[in-house]
Amino acid sequence: MKSDKKPSSLQDLIENAPGGCAVTDGGFATQLEKHGASFTDPLWSAVCLIKDPHLIKKVHLEYLEAGANILVTSSYQATLPGFLARGLSIEEGEMLLKRSVKLAVEARDSFWNFSKRNPSNKYRQALVAASIGSYGAYLADGSEYRGLYGPDVTLEKLKDFHRRRLQVLVEAGPDLLAFETIPNKIEAQALVELLEEENVQIPSWICFTSVDGENAPSGESFKDCLEAINKSDKVGAVGINCAPPHFMENLICKFKQLTKKAIIVYPNSGEVWDGRAKKWLPSKCFHDEDFGFHATRWRDLGAKIIGGCCRTTPSTIQVISNALREES
Repeated sequence: MKSDKKPSSLQDLIENAPGGCAVTDGGFATQLEKHGASFTDPLWSAVCLIKDPHLIKKVHLEYLEAGANILVTSSYQATLPGFLARGLSIEEGEMLLKRSVKLAVEARDSFWNFSKRNPSNKYRQALVAASIGSYGAYLADGSEYRGLYGPDVTLEKLKDFHRRRLQVLVEAGPDLLAFETIPNKIEAQALVELLEEENVQIPSWICFTSVDGENAPSGESFKDCLEAINKSDKVGAVGINCAPPHFMENLICKFKQLTKKAIIVYPNSGEVWDGRAKKWLPSKCFHDEDFGFHATRWRDLGAKIIGGCCRTTPSTIQVISNALREES
């Protein structure tokens, strides 16, 4: 029998998930495009917060039905400078950030209220993680896959860039904060310092990406990148997102040696994003059935949260969820 009580923390969710491994959702823009959304805007999928909020809620519900325990909001590329550049006011931008959390919470609550009335309910109440993309994601030129921001981007500039968005998203009341596709040490350090300065009480995770399967995109070692994170009690999990799935085994093993925090992995399909051409390039791809086999392997190696990123779908998450449940 499933508890009606929402998990009180990320650790609580992990401990009560089948096999001790929670499942996060998958690619958001990929699924929005399937429903007719178009992303020619620098805001990328965040443009749907303005144009198609009903599609955002629809995608959240699809991932819940697929077995996701964590919903990540549609705010990855939603930044106040980005909204201002599009002609919106600060107030309108802040409203859209809050809307991203509201849509996910509404989807979670409506799904749970329906599911818990079913005697054969197999679902657990999900948590909502507010997505905070890297500075490189805001630049919309693929910088999150290079990590070389240049000498003008200082620690203080990165904190100033993230500060108000973080404040607004915290005010919106998510269960978690998800810092995604962090490409270098300086941004990881900025985020840790910002969480301390703002005295954020919401649990968070910080995910890097990797283009070589060994280091951060900047070329810095993950040992160096994790230095500040390991000293922080504000960060509950660390890991990798939007990197090829065939990198995951090595990176999980590496992170196990470098941190005592929970490890989270949500790779993309294996296709490679060309930030300048703004399109996906074919590469060594995983199919949905591959994710099922590898998810149990990643879990056994030490991953505590598993999901998908770009170009994965609810079908991918269904396979992962079923595989982890069957093997638990």
